[in-house]
Amino acid sequence: MVLRREPTARQMRLAIELRRLRDAAGLSAMEAATLLGTHRVQISHIESGIAGVSEERLRRLAAHYSCTDEAFVDALVVMATDRARGWWEEYRGSLPTPFLDLAELEHYSTYRCDLEFLFIPGLLQTEDYSRAAFSSRVPELPHEELDLRVRHRMHRKAVFDAPKPAPYEAVIHEAALRIRVGDRAIARAQLARVLELSEADHITVRVIPFDLDGFGGTWSPMMLAGGDVSKLDTAVRDAPHGTGFIDSEAQLNVLRTVFRTVRDVSLDRSRSRDFIQRLAKEL
Repeated sequence: MVLRREPTARQMRLAIELRRLRDAAGLSAMEAATLLGTHRVQISHIESGIAGVSEERLRRLAAHYSCTDEAFVDALVVMATDRARGWWEEYRGSLPTPFLDLAELEHYSTYRCDLEFLFIPGLLQTEDYSRAAFSSRVPELPHEELDLRVRHRMHRKAVFDAPKPAPYEAVIHEAALRIRVGDRAIARAQLARVLELSEADHITVRVIPFDLDGFGGTWSPMMLAGGDVSKLDTAVRDAPHGTGFIDSEAQLNVLRTVFRTVRDVSLDRSRSRDFIQRLAKEL
C-alpha cells in the first residue's frame, strides 16, 4: 500500500469523518481493525488520510459503526473513490497548501457563500485587483510567487464556467467596495467586473451599506462551501497565522447563522446592483 506524503483537504475530511463514526460507535482502532480483518495500523493510516480506502471497506466500516445515514455514506464513497487530479495540482510545491485546498474545495462544492468586509471576494476579483492585493502583503512576496498567486486566483474562476455551476452568493460591505486596492482605474474596473458577474443567474451579490441601522459588523470574513450532504459542509476563515478549514458541526451552525443574519439585513440583489452602479459613477 502506497502512503500519501501530503493528503489533500478532501482526503483529510474523509479521514476525519471515518474517525468520528468510529468514535461515535465507541470502538477502538484495534476493534475496528478486527471487524475489518486487518491491522490497527491500517485503520490509523486511513484515519490520518495517508492511506485510501476502497468502497467495499468503507461500507463495511460504516455498517460496523452502525451508521444508517445512507446519503452520508454514499457521499463518503464518492470522496474515497474519486481519483481525479484537479488543475490546482500543478501548483503543488510552488504555492502554500491552503491555496490548493481552497481550489479543491470550490471545485467540489454544491454551493458557496462569501462574506467580506475589506476586500472584494477572490472569485470576483480582476487580475489587476488581485495583483494589487497580493502586492500589499507584508513581507513582500518574491515576483515569481506573486505571479503564481495571481494566476492561481484567476484559475479558480473556472468554477463559474462549469456546465452546471454551483450557486454562488457574496455579501460585501460597502467598505470593501470603496477601498481602493490599487489606483482609481483598477477600482473602476473591479466594480464593473462585479456588476458583470452578478448578471449571471447563479451569482448573487448583496451589499451591506454604511448607513445600515443596527449593524455591529463585528464578524470577520468567512466562506461557506456546501458538501454533497450538509454534514460535509466546510467553512473557511483567514487568520494572521493562516487559513483555517472548519468542519465542526457546532461551529458550522454558528457560521451558517451569522451568514443568514448578515444576508437578511443586506440589500437585495437588485438594490445592490443599483448601489454598486452609483458607487462606480463616483470614482
